Amino acid sequence: MIGNIEVTFYVNFIQEYLIDKGMTFFWASSVNLLVTLMLLGLAILFLDRILRKIIIVAFKLFSEKTKTTLDDFLLENKFPRYIAHIIPVYILKFSIPFVVDGYPFLIQIFNIAINVYAVILIVQIIRSFLRSTQKYLRTKEKYMDKPLESYIQVLMIFFWGVAIIFIVYQLTGKDIMSFATLGAASAVILLIFKDTILGFVASIQVSVNDIVRIGDWITYGKFGADGTVTDINLATVRVQNWDNTYTTIPTYSLISDSFQNWRGMQESGGRRIKRAVFIKQSSIQFLTPEKTEEYKQIQLVKSYIEHKQREVIKYNEKAAADKSVLINGRNQTNFGIFRKYVDAYLNENPAVSKELFLMVRQLEPTSKGIPLEIYCFSSDKRWQNYEAIMADIFDHVIASVPYFDLEIFEDPTGSDLRSLAEKNS
Repeated sequence: MIGNIEVTFYVNFIQEYLIDKGMTFFWASSVNLLVTLMLLGLAILFLDRILRKIIIVAFKLFSEKTKTTLDDFLLENKFPRYIAHIIPVYILKFSIPFVVDGYPFLIQIFNIAINVYAVILIVQIIRSFLRSTQKYLRTKEKYMDKPLESYIQVLMIFFWGVAIIFIVYQLTGKDIMSFATLGAASAVILLIFKDTILGFVASIQVSVNDIVRIGDWITYGKFGADGTVTDINLATVRVQNWDNTYTTIPTYSLISDSFQNWRGMQESGGRRIKRAVFIKQSSIQFLTPEKTEEYKQIQLVKSYIEHKQREVIKYNEKAAADKSVLINGRNQTNFGIFRKYVDAYLNENPAVSKELFLMVRQLEPTSKGIPLEIYCFSSDKRWQNYEAIMADIFDHVIASVPYFDLEIFEDPTGSDLRSLAEKNS
């Protein structure tokens, strides 16, 4: 009680002094209030600055001695700075009743303002801590590809919602739910936060079902996205395309629409090569004995030709096939040997994975020829190396075609038509 009397004396010192000098009570008290508020404000600002420097320096010294990086992220997100505001706010709230004693209306206004600021300060402290935790978890391999940003945003929406309820209560003295029925409030919330709610549900499904991770290569034609996922948050997924542009995709679209995720390829032992060359049908023919001997000079198919030749001769002798006509009995074809050559070439190529599926197959004939499809996987999954490997394979295959007396189908060009016209003229 004595302490309160002493505080009141010092607070009203200017007022008493001015009254002694002949100033009226109204003006003396007004000047006293103004000067005291200014001095209190300056004192609080000075104290806040001093405490902020002390706490930040102490926190830096502490973080330098610890092995964990969490305190570094707390420092980066201004956590010590926000903590330093707590003591000045408490002192201000304690001092206001003495400074504005006799002004109940002002006491109420200052209390409301301080309480609102305190609520906002608490939310800022929580936000700083959550962001620091998110960045800290990002350094852990277990959480590097998880949509932590989505969860942080959901928590912050919750805390801001609670903060708004407290602020409204402070400003009006009424609970926020008294302004409308629960059903109407729910309808408004659903309308305003529709995308947020959809994003939240989608974020959970994306995480639980492991649909997309940060670092995944995805292709999403609807949004023109083709690149690496760099960020997953509550509302959007950010994709850095291969041309270094960015595309943002609504998070809920990842569970409502279809897109392509290349993670399976990246985690597998190779990247698929699936491409065909079209062989002109009229160039396919049975092999004569002379051609068979000629093809034996090609090392990759020599043993195959010899084995197949013994099998064919044995069958034809048993069937008494008249080989004066080549079509009789069984025969090898240049296309069949070429198909076997391509298969042997792929099996000998060190850039082609032998652990994954490998096949050379003939597809259904088309008006552009017979497709000979190569289906295999490159050992190197990096895009530029993959393209180089595939180009080398087809360079060799295309260049090998004439050695088997085959032709690749091509639509006639202007020079082809011109040569034909000159030949017929």
